[in-house]
Amino acid sequence: MKAKIHEKFKALYGEGGRVFASAGRINLIGEHTDYNGGYVFPGAIDKGLMAEIKLNGTDKVRAYSLDYNEAAEFGLREEDAPKQAWARYIFGVCRETIKRGGKVEGFDTVFAGDVPLGAGLSSSAALESTFAFALNELFHNGIDKFELAKIGQSTEHNYCGVKCGIMDQFASIFGKEGSLIRLNCKTLEHKYFPFNPKGYKLVLVDSCVKHELASSAYNKRRESCENAAAHIRKNHPDVEFLSDAKRVWLEEVRAEIPEEDFLRAEYVIGEVQRVLDVCDALERGDYETVGEMMYQTHFGLSRLYEVSCEELDFLNKLARKMDVTGSRVMGGGFGGCTINLVKDELYKPFLDAVNKEFTAKFGHAPKIYDVVVSDGARELK
Repeated sequence: MKAKIHEKFKALYGEGGRVFASAGRINLIGEHTDYNGGYVFPGAIDKGLMAEIKLNGTDKVRAYSLDYNEAAEFGLREEDAPKQAWARYIFGVCRETIKRGGKVEGFDTVFAGDVPLGAGLSSSAALESTFAFALNELFHNGIDKFELAKIGQSTEHNYCGVKCGIMDQFASIFGKEGSLIRLNCKTLEHKYFPFNPKGYKLVLVDSCVKHELASSAYNKRRESCENAAAHIRKNHPDVEFLSDAKRVWLEEVRAEIPEEDFLRAEYVIGEVQRVLDVCDALERGDYETVGEMMYQTHFGLSRLYEVSCEELDFLNKLARKMDVTGSRVMGGGFGGCTINLVKDELYKPFLDAVNKEFTAKFGHAPKIYDVVVSDGARELK
């Protein structure tokens, strides 16, 4: 990928620039808890985005996406926003850096990624984090890593129409090889947990159902959670986010909120605890408990939060039938992947069954990705 980027960069802009990269992410457990101030448990992966960048001495950004085979050029003022969706991510990072007092001037860039699009691995966070990290280095802005993650999140909010939490960008910036990160999304307090599961593989099965996170469905679920939290807060003023609430406090307001909001909140409160339970289990080396929590999360995402779909539920049931240790829908939902914790001896039988049975039912094969927990944003020398 690096060679292809460099070849295109030289063809478009002449002499080469510096190369930066960041990662997509998995989240072992803790889904839709981030914007509710709860815990998540992500890690950066060995699939990500890479960009070659060079200052061009103007006030314009010239960008080329190898994946879309498309160019964009834009200025750095608010009114200069580009039309292409992919270019708005880069523009948003520039604008959010400038808003924080950082220096940004014109640059040329070519970039490409190997994060599967629409699979729930957060290709958008990889893109934001690559450019946030790169601009910070190129212009010696001295912005800390927490703020770099927030630059990516603010880009989603203000330029891409997705009111996402901080998890994806945090994992992409802070990722560390061989470790998952337990992140408190309310305080940004975080702790690394070694994750090298001997005898198991992490396998993503892509349903090839494409999700669109900017859809009203994602934002509507966030509104449901905020409404439930607001009602609980009347009785318990210290509840800033839904993650601060106890299950019994939710029961107190059940009659005051729509049933849909109650179910969304019930899932979130349970999921916050599951993250803590998984961390405890990992410290004991108890992967059976980790796996069972993953299945519980899938049930909640499917029945209470309603962000699964027929294809993902099918994959989850098949994993259970095959005695896979853990399986659940991963990411925002509405399509994408299941993440599966698979014993080495079950790896081939599981993949064979997935390919055969999924294809028979849905008329197309799923895609399979093995992932390894890796480093986040960095410069490549």
